[in-house]
Order: sequence, then structure tokens, then C-alpha cells
Amino acid sequence: MIERVASGVLRFATRTPTLPPATHTNSYLLEGGGEALLVEPASPYPDEQRAFLEWVRAQDRARPLAIVATHHHPDHIGGAVVYAEQLGLPLWAHERTAALLPGLSFARHLRDGEQVRLGESTWHVLHTPGHASGHVCLHDADNGTLIVGDMVASIGTILIPPDDGDMGEYLRQLERLALLDARRALPAHGDPIDDPSVLFRAYVAHRLAREAKVVQALAGSERGGAVDAERDAGRGAPITLEALLPTVYGDVAPEALPFALLSLRAHVDKLVRDGRVVESHDGHVRLA
Repeated sequence: MIERVASGVLRFATRTPTLPPATHTNSYLLEGGGEALLVEPASPYPDEQRAFLEWVRAQDRARPLAIVATHHHPDHIGGAVVYAEQLGLPLWAHERTAALLPGLSFARHLRDGEQVRLGESTWHVLHTPGHASGHVCLHDADNGTLIVGDMVASIGTILIPPDDGDMGEYLRQLERLALLDARRALPAHGDPIDDPSVLFRAYVAHRLAREAKVVQALAGSERGGAVDAERDAGRGAPITLEALLPTVYGDVAPEALPFALLSLRAHVDKLVRDGRVVESHDGHVRLA
């Protein structure tokens, strides 16, 4: 699907190996003064790549300058090599993203606070780690448009992966984005989001409520099945994440529990860093 989603911004959605319920990743063409940036070289599938390349080549209003990857996850860089070679364009990303993709060559490392000018338009680079350590957003303050990558989505949810994610940093960056008071956010998955500051703050509130549920469960105030089985010795006894999962994520469908376990891991890691939870070498956690 191709459409204009904001002033100077076109969207092209391509099928990618992303997490359900999402099936596509949005790529964006940012245009201004006869120049353009391509954001999210997403799809690894040849048929989707051909369609994307045909679309870019058909644009006669703006000359692409570069291809920007918001971060390193496979559903965001699957077409990077093909697009760069076929279009003769350099790849840009944060230096942390480049370090995580040693097989790709990045001509420019985007830094927090720098500006990319396209004619009269100015896009501000925001380094927003949390979902990924090298994640970046792009903000056009003049027209209130914010390219948010995987910071939020209008379909599905956002995972904080244990290997490269940081729940605390993610929440801090959502609060930072909320303060921008952007008029429209353009996510990598799903439709445009109007008045996105409301959604940013709702994400923060939801994650903090889940965190509170983890603490409450560890304190023994929420008692149920699997948790009680490991707490026969007393309230608040050390417990594994797998045993904690049904209490903290009892509202999640069974098929989504593997993803919920990853989210629980992210919450516990944050609580450990905050000094509120202690984790033993055998994987049991308890309140500090």
C-alpha cells in the first residue's frame, strides 16, 4: 500500500518477517526541495523488493540521498543490501546499529541532536534506545511529524529484547518523545498515530502497571497456582520467571506467553538495575 501520510512523507508497506499480528513494515520517503530520504529498507523478499524499487524509481519529484535504518532488527534492514546496490545510495544509521550489523557498510553514523535538511524541511535525529540500543527517530518540528520506528506501533506491541533492550531506557525515551507534542507519529508497523503523546504516555503507564504487578507478585500479595507452589516456604520466597509468568501475565492468550516471558525478563532486569529485585545464579528472583 502506497499513500501520503503527512506533508512531504509517503509510505510504502512491504511484507516482512515481523512479529504477529503485524505482517508488514512501513518504509517512508521523506521529500523536500527535490531531495529525499528513504527510511526502513525493510523487506528481505525479492517480490517485495522489486515493487519497492519500482516505486522509488518512479518518483520524479525528489532525488533520494540515502537510506536510513531506524535500528538493526531483521524486519527493518532485510532489503538494505539490495536497495543500496540497486539505487546506488549510502546507508545511514546510528553507530550502535552499524556495530550490530558488521556485514553492512554504513556511510554515515547518525547522532542524537543532529539535523538532516531536505530543502526547506529539517529532520532532527533522536537517539532513542530501549527497544534497540541504536534505535533512532526522526522529527520534523515544523510540521509536527515524527518517524518512530519501533518505539510504538498501531498494530501489535513492542518487545524489549533481553539481549539488546533496556526497559528503563525505553520508558525514559517514550517520556522524551511525549514532550515533543508531535501532531502525527509514523510507526514501522500499522497506521499513522494522531496526537501520539497520548499513546506514548499510555505505553509508559501500561508498562509501569505491569512492573507494579511484578513487585506485588514477588511480595506475595497476589497468590495463585504456579506462584503458590513455589511459595510454600513463605510469602515472597524466591521464584523463577516461568513460575511468576501466569500471575503477572494472566491476561495474555496462551499462544502469546513466549513473548510475555521476554517482556517479564525485561521488567525484572529493570527492577534488578533499580535495586528493587535480586536474582540468584540459578534464575530465582526475589525482592531486595
